[in-house]
Amino acid sequence: MAALSFSSSAPVRGTGGSSAASKRSAAAAGYTSDRFAEQLLPREGGQAARRPRRRAPAIHRGYYIRAQAVGHCLRAFLQHTGGLPSRQVVSLGAGMDSLYFWAKDEGLLARTRFFEVDFPEVAAQKASLVAQKEELATLAAGTDMSPQESEAVKFSGEDYTILGADLSELQRLKEAMHEASLDPEAPTLILAEIHPDDPFGHIMQNHFSRLQSPLRSLVHYPNCKAQQLRFLQRGWTECCAIDMNQFYGSFVPGEEQQRIRALEPFDEFEEWHLKCSHYFILVASKGTSLSPAPVFSNTEAFLTHQEPTFVGMVPTSICATDAGASGLRRYGHRSVLLSPHVVLTVGGFGDQDGRHCRLTQLHLLIKPRRDAAWESRTLCLAQSGEAWDGRLFHTLTLLQAGWAVVMGGRRSPVSPAPAACRLSVLEAGGSPVVELIHLPPIQGLALPRWRHSATEVIHEGETYLFVYGGCSSRQCVLADWCFLYMEEMSCHQVPVDGPVPVGRHSHSACGWAGGVLIAGGLDAAEQPLGSILFLRPAEKGFQWQSLETCPPLTPR
Repeated sequence: MAALSFSSSAPVRGTGGSSAASKRSAAAAGYTSDRFAEQLLPREGGQAARRPRRRAPAIHRGYYIRAQAVGHCLRAFLQHTGGLPSRQVVSLGAGMDSLYFWAKDEGLLARTRFFEVDFPEVAAQKASLVAQKEELATLAAGTDMSPQESEAVKFSGEDYTILGADLSELQRLKEAMHEASLDPEAPTLILAEIHPDDPFGHIMQNHFSRLQSPLRSLVHYPNCKAQQLRFLQRGWTECCAIDMNQFYGSFVPGEEQQRIRALEPFDEFEEWHLKCSHYFILVASKGTSLSPAPVFSNTEAFLTHQEPTFVGMVPTSICATDAGASGLRRYGHRSVLLSPHVVLTVGGFGDQDGRHCRLTQLHLLIKPRRDAAWESRTLCLAQSGEAWDGRLFHTLTLLQAGWAVVMGGRRSPVSPAPAACRLSVLEAGGSPVVELIHLPPIQGLALPRWRHSATEVIHEGETYLFVYGGCSSRQCVLADWCFLYMEEMSCHQVPVDGPVPVGRHSHSACGWAGGVLIAGGLDAAEQPLGSILFLRPAEKGFQWQSLETCPPLTPR
């Protein structure tokens, strides 16, 4: 939990409506079964916000995994305390969350009191909605309270209470809980989430700083280990924490993960893994009735803190560039080394002309002298060529013939790039320009693809482009390959022996020892891979071989 200052709480209060709309969108898309999300949408200007606005798939997944994690913890907590005469659930910063209503509807809250706390304005708004909606009022069995009846209690039901209090005013919060008859000795489930030191965490911190509501506790408790110590050093006897990548892989069944993948086109894997490594769920307990903490007890590895297994960035040496290199801020692009001090970068997503979009500009990095900085140049396209189509997650391979071939890629998860391209760097008036020519359709390639690899190999004296794996619109993960003969733009049959590897995408590949070395990527379950494959030359073609490294490669 992070304390928020009351003086700048208005923008923070406004996030509740956006969150409720996102939950409704996720439910409408089939991620969750939550009919209560629609009923808890806040009103805007006296009118109910009813215009449906579909959120992005990455947002849907984010709300889905949060609902799964909180639901898992709530069920485990209620099951573990089933023999006790009473239990309590306290939701801090509850907003328009529907947790109480679906839990009550499923019959999970026997002998359980449920408390929600949020800003007084938010709590009053939710109390009004609950009192006005017949189904919600029936489940809660209560009524909204007037300011004359209670300053803090906005709704009082037989097992459900909404409290209005600023979480930064601890004394007032304590008084409000006392007024609502909260039992401090009852079993309590502690949930905590945020990881501020990765890129997504920086974005979140900057967002709340702009709202003038900094997340105050992050400086002191920036990661899972610090959060665990926070509780253990204050008398809690058990504490465990896992991030959402660990939760999704260990507690969401495989068939459920497959159902989620089939709901809508999805290709934001980097954002998804980074977001899941940013959020964690922490469970702390004390007292004989709740020790040890029951929520993740079936997974011993989670009883001690671990960093997320997904590595968003690895240490590298920094190349100094001139001040004009801003156009290199992008992802989903490809780069190729044209010569020892010349790097060509094409495609991807980033900032161009003040817009965040699919990039159409091509860039060249040049180091004129060994002791000089790298210079960034935006390349012009030759008049004899064609325009770059803004694709991303393509391949860019420099051939021995001296030109580079662009293959595959996509404009969107349902719109693969149509054709391969030939790129040549030419001189025009003393300045380099790029000639781009679309190549004929590839004959024999099973499916258009992106997030694949393409590596030049030689077989029986002929040069081929070995195309492996990737994603497609009709099949999330591809396990096939082809040997593309560039002179004919057709796939040839070349013998390959050995066990066929599982499909993967978002991997890396390079030529090595006459064959192809493939490492990392994501499998069909969207899990990062640490395995290394070697397509090694054989007597009549090639052969698949698995390689082991010491230490093992970190999945990426």
